[in-house]
Amino acid sequence: MTNYLKLFAGVMLVSGLLTGCGSTSVKRMDAGEVVDLSGAWNDSDSQMVAEEMIADVLSRPWISNYTAKSGRQPAVIVGQIKNLSHEHINTKTFVNEMERELINSGRVEFVASSGERDEIRGERIDQDLNSTEDTRNAAGRERGADFMLKGQINTIIDSNNSDQVRFYQVDLTLISMADNRKVWIGQKKLKKFVSNSKLRY
Repeated sequence: MTNYLKLFAGVMLVSGLLTGCGSTSVKRMDAGEVVDLSGAWNDSDSQMVAEEMIADVLSRPWISNYTAKSGRQPAVIVGQIKNLSHEHINTKTFVNEMERELINSGRVEFVASSGERDEIRGERIDQDLNSTEDTRNAAGRERGADFMLKGQINTIIDSNNSDQVRFYQVDLTLISMADNRKVWIGQKKLKKFVSNSKLRY
């Protein structure tokens, strides 16, 4: 019985030590606080680049030129943003940041993406079958986009032993849907120096 108790006590001690080694520490942070752990593209980069590039596109003469000619605000849709970098980048988050900046500016109207339109059109079909006449939204009344914002994210990696320079270049183009004219081209560059014994590409 004594040996059993000793064995049980030993197992519990080892278990306690392992549990202690595997403990997790969590600290809540402000969502706007900039934290760069790996040097890779992160949420702060996405937000900063989106804010700066949208501020630039909204300050250019294409808006006033279009409004003067058509008498209305331009309608914009965000197309494909290609990730041509060396790393995984959640371009959906980047697109969402740009959409938010465009909509909240009040300078342009914003058109739903193709995936969102499919869902809305499905709801319209359901309304056509099931909703009352005074609440039904008819098909064929959608606002078409006047301009599409497209772009890509590229990287250049320069490394030497444990040191690395990460260069990011974001290129965006605003294209007229009517005649394929490029009415604005924007570019934002980021460069990060990373020193780490376990750098990853």
